[in-house]
Amino acid sequence: MSVRPTAITLCYAGELTSDALETADFLKVYLGARFVGLPLTVTKLPPLRKKGTGHKVIAQVQFDNGQVSPNFFQGNAILGLLEAYFPSSLPSLYLNAVFDIDEHDVVPRLYGKESDYPGAFAEANRALGNLGDSLSTLGVTVGALALFCRLYFVYQQAKEGTFSPFPKLVQLMQTVGGDARVQPHLAEAAALVSLVVPAVKGHIGNRKVECVTELDEDRSIPRQPIPDQKNILITSALPYVNNIPHLGNIIGSTLSADVFSRYCRLRGRNSIYICGTDEYGTATETKALEEGVSCQALCDKYHKVHSDVYKWFQIDFDYFGRTTTQQQTEIAQDIFAKLNKNGYTFEDRLVQLYCDRCSRFLADRYVEGTCPKCGYEDARGDQCDKCGTLINAVELVNPRCKLDGNPPVLRESTHIFLDLAKLQPATEQFFNKSSEAGGWSSNGRTITTNWLKEGLKPRCITRDLKWGTPVPVPHLQDKVFYVWYDAPIGYPSITANYTPEHWQKWWKNPEHVKLYQFMGKDNVPFHSVIFPACEIGTGDPWSLVNHISTTEYLNYEGGKFSKSRNIGVFGNNVIETGIPVEVWRYYLISNRPETGDSVFTWKDFAARNNNELLANVGNVCNRVIRFVRSNKYGGVVPPAAQHLVYPPHADSTPTLESRLVADINALLDQYITTLEAVKLRQALKLAMDVSQRANGYLQEAKLDNNLFNNHREQCDTVINIGLNVLYLLSAMLYPFIPSTSHSICRQLNVPLQQLPTLFTLAIQAGHVVGEPEYLFQRIEEKVAEGFKARFGGQKS
Repeated sequence: MSVRPTAITLCYAGELTSDALETADFLKVYLGARFVGLPLTVTKLPPLRKKGTGHKVIAQVQFDNGQVSPNFFQGNAILGLLEAYFPSSLPSLYLNAVFDIDEHDVVPRLYGKESDYPGAFAEANRALGNLGDSLSTLGVTVGALALFCRLYFVYQQAKEGTFSPFPKLVQLMQTVGGDARVQPHLAEAAALVSLVVPAVKGHIGNRKVECVTELDEDRSIPRQPIPDQKNILITSALPYVNNIPHLGNIIGSTLSADVFSRYCRLRGRNSIYICGTDEYGTATETKALEEGVSCQALCDKYHKVHSDVYKWFQIDFDYFGRTTTQQQTEIAQDIFAKLNKNGYTFEDRLVQLYCDRCSRFLADRYVEGTCPKCGYEDARGDQCDKCGTLINAVELVNPRCKLDGNPPVLRESTHIFLDLAKLQPATEQFFNKSSEAGGWSSNGRTITTNWLKEGLKPRCITRDLKWGTPVPVPHLQDKVFYVWYDAPIGYPSITANYTPEHWQKWWKNPEHVKLYQFMGKDNVPFHSVIFPACEIGTGDPWSLVNHISTTEYLNYEGGKFSKSRNIGVFGNNVIETGIPVEVWRYYLISNRPETGDSVFTWKDFAARNNNELLANVGNVCNRVIRFVRSNKYGGVVPPAAQHLVYPPHADSTPTLESRLVADINALLDQYITTLEAVKLRQALKLAMDVSQRANGYLQEAKLDNNLFNNHREQCDTVINIGLNVLYLLSAMLYPFIPSTSHSICRQLNVPLQQLPTLFTLAIQAGHVVGEPEYLFQRIEEKVAEGFKARFGGQKS
C-alpha cells in the first residue's frame, strides 16, 4: 500500500518576485496543498547570502507512515504526490507529458537569456493538447494547475489581446483561476509576491517603428548631381603630407567638413565630401630631404598616415585622394592654358633668394627670417605664422636658408604671374554675391574684404622646384606650378579620380550644385580670391564656392600647436590614449574656434566628458533603456497616453509631456536653422540641450518604482516619450558623434533615421528594445594630468 502526504512545510528565502522561476514552484505547492485541504506551514527565511549558493524555495512532505521527505525544489514533484487527493486525475502518460513540456519547453522561453514569451505560450498551448477536453469535463487537474501556476503572473499583467492566439490558454486561466477552491488561496499567495512581470516580454526581432526614413550611409557607389535636387559639394582644405595632423588641423578643416557632410546626409540631400593630401611643393621636398627619402616615398608614407588618422576619427569622405595624379596635371595645365589664352598671365623676371652652398634657388619654404610686419623671427618665406601676413621671401629681414642656415643672395629668374588686378572686378563681384547669399563665416568675409580693399596684385604662380605639376611652357620646363595655384585644383582633380566620367557635373554645374568649403583662416585668400579668380579667368562655368566656413586657431594648454616643433597632441597621440573617438570629436567640435581662438586643456577635456557626455547624454540613455529592459517591462515599449502628450483642447492645461514636446520642437527648429548656417558648435549645444531637457523631464516625472507601481499610465507614457526623445537625439548627434548615435540605435533596436522636422512618437507600443550599453566612461583627474605631462602641455 503506497504512502500518502499528510502535511507540507513550505519555506522561501528573502523576497519572492513574480519574474523568478522559483516563484511558480512556490505557487504550485501553495495552491496544490490548499486545493486538497492538506495542512501547510509557510515560513519565510533570511535572504540567501549570495546568488546561486542555495535554493530560494524548498518544501518538505510529511507522510502518513510518519516519515519526512528530503527537500523538494520543484513544484511539479509535489503536485505529482498530491494527485491522489485531486477529485479528477489524468492518465499518468498525459500528466508526465504536461510536466515535460512545462519544464523543458516553456521554462527556457520564459526565463532564458533571450526570452520568447510568444514561444512559451505556444508550447503551453501544445501541452494543453494532452489535457484534451479535461478542462470542460474534469475541471482543475494537477496538469492544469501546473500550467496555470507557471503562467499566472504573466497572464495577470499581459496587455489586452496578448493571449488571443491561444484560446486554450485563456480557457485554462479562467477555469482554474475562477475555481472556488483556488480563488481565495490564490489571493493569499499572490500577496506574498512582488509584482514585476512585464506586460509581454518581447523578442528582439519585434520592431514597431513608424514614420521614419532610414539614413543611407552607403557611399560605395560614386554619386553624381541629380537635376532639380539640392546637390551639395563639400571640401576641406587639403592637408600637407609633410607631417602628422594635430588637433588644430583636424577641427580646422576635415572634422568640421565631416560634421556638415553628415548633416547633409541626415537631411537626405545628395552630397559628396572630397578631400585628399596636398603632395606637391616645397614642403614635400624639404621633408623628404630631412628624412632622406624620395618625394614619392614620403608622399606614400604620409598619405597613409593621414588616411589612418581620419579613419580613426570617423571622418567619412566620399573620396580621400591625392594631388600627385595625372588628372591633377591635366586639369591644372588646362586652367593655365585658358588663363594664358584669355590674357590673365604674363612672364616677368623675379628677384629670388639663391643659396650658393646648395646651388639652387630657394623656394619660399626653404627660407626663414624675421617678419617685416610683426617682427616674428621664425616667419616662413611665404607667410608669417604669427600675424598671418602673406610674404614674398625677399621681404624677410635677415633671411636664412632652412637647409643649411646660410644667408642667401639675390638672383633673377623668369616666372609666370597671374594678373589678379585684371581679375579683381569679376572676383569682387563674385565675392559680394556669394558671401552674402551663402552666409560666409565672418572671418572669411573680413580676410577677403581686406585683400580686395588693398587691391589685388599680380602673383607669381611658378616655382624653381622639381616636385610639382610641370609648367607647359617649353622654355620654362625646369619650373613647376606654385602650390597655392596648384593645390585648390586638387579638389576637382580628386573628384575626377572619384568619378572620372561625371566630375564636371559637380565642378562645372553652378545652377545645380552648391559648393561648401572648410578651412583654417590662413587658407582663406587662396579659396576666396586666388582659386575663384583662376576659375573665372578660364571662362568656363565653374561651380564657384557658395559658402566658406573658417576657423581661428586652436591653441594647446596656453601655447601653440606646431607641426615642426611637435607641440601639442597629434593624430597618432590621440589613438594611443585609448580614449574613445566620440569623446575627441565632441570636445573638438564643442570647442571649435569659430569666432575666436580657443584652447585645448586636459582639465577641460575631462570635465566636458564627465559633466556633459556622461552626466547628460549617458545618464538619460542609461536611465530609460535600463528601466524598460528591467523586469517591469521586459524590454517591451508601453503605450503613451495620447491625452498627456497631445492635450485634446487648445486651452487645456499643459502637461509635463506637452511642454516637453513643445520645447523639443523649438530646439529642433533652432538646430536645423543653425546647421543650415554652418554654425557647428552652436548646433551641437542645441542637441545637448535636447538631452538636458529630457533629463529634466525624467526628474519632473519622478521615474522610479513608485511611479511604475502606483501610476502605471504615467510611467508608461514617460518611458514611451523618453525612448522617442532618445531616438530623435540619436539623429541630432549623428553629425557630431556618430558612434554614439549607432550605440543609441542599437539599444533602441531601431535603424538610424534621417532627421525629422518635428518630434513624433516613432517608436510604437509593443516595440522591443535592445540590450543596454554604456555610452561613456568617466575620465579621472589623475588620468588627465598624466596625459598633460605626457604630451608636454606647458603654459607659456
